[in-house]
Amino acid sequence: MRKAVVAALILGFVWADEPRWLGSDVLRRRVRRSVEAALACLARTQQPDGSWKDMIGRKVCNLYVGHYDKHIGVTALACMAFLAHGDLPGRGRYGKVVERGLDFILKHIDENGYISYSNSRMYSHAFATLFLAEVYGMVRRDDLKEKLIKAVRAIERAQNRYGGWRYLPTSIDADISVTVCQIMALRAAHNAGIFVNKNVVDKAIEYVRKSASPTGGFRYQIYDSEGRRIFGRVSFALTAAGVVALQGAGKYDCDEVRRGLAYLRNQFLINHFPPPHHMRTTFEYFYAHYYAIQAVYVAGGHLWRQWWKRIANELINGQYEDGRWQDVVGPNYATAMAALILQIPNGYLPIFQR
Repeated sequence: MRKAVVAALILGFVWADEPRWLGSDVLRRRVRRSVEAALACLARTQQPDGSWKDMIGRKVCNLYVGHYDKHIGVTALACMAFLAHGDLPGRGRYGKVVERGLDFILKHIDENGYISYSNSRMYSHAFATLFLAEVYGMVRRDDLKEKLIKAVRAIERAQNRYGGWRYLPTSIDADISVTVCQIMALRAAHNAGIFVNKNVVDKAIEYVRKSASPTGGFRYQIYDSEGRRIFGRVSFALTAAGVVALQGAGKYDCDEVRRGLAYLRNQFLINHFPPPHHMRTTFEYFYAHYYAIQAVYVAGGHLWRQWWKRIANELINGQYEDGRWQDVVGPNYATAMAALILQIPNGYLPIFQR
């Protein structure tokens, strides 16, 4: 499968191969135009050093609102949007864009393997590691492998006693939102042939499973900083992330996944949550749908077909004329996430394959 993907990437992106289940001809043309406009927008907003800027460090429900600067995580996500289109470093229409973004990330890996710029945190480290793993799986550069291994080891060392991760490598507590990002980075590295400590993965998956609630949703936190069991909030975004993490571990039919998918279906397809206006006014909208689309894509069937048509139209209707989307983190983050969501059916990124 990986060889076929790489061959397709080298030959360039071919929209004509879209399967019919992607919807009507009208919808498929709309998706195509939307993605092309989004990527052109991202190419325009890339900084000369290869980075993209957006808000760093914003924390929900906290007075700490972050600061605007070059963003490691957004740079990684933007570059992955181009990979999903069929562009590789130095190859394809946007090959130079990807190459500059890769160079920026590689320059900001410290001796311990932590990827950070301007006080970015573990979210960004995870997205950057995921991007490096996806690139390495396609181009097999020795210098890239060395940096990727260091980034993976940094994730492994940062895991805490509960099996999860938090905002900083030294955090003593954990939450499922940050944890799932690390799990997916480790999965991508493993898929690319990098050794990943199985004990780390097993502990992480156990943490995710413990985060599932009887309602089908997944909880933000299950332990406080003192180790006491708590029952944190449940949300659409956290549930989508939890389901994807378990699917990525090969647990496609466990109770937590079945209940989680039912929860997601009820929220989005029946209760119409999150509503479309949340894409511009909240932190969670794009994070939620980035993971939700992966969860239902793996599940397949009627749920996937219903979901795809709804989210594709919703995103396209929310796109600005210049090709961007907008949320509280910033336009580059929102645009990269939307472009990734709309390109998941292409199957070019190994992490998005069934």
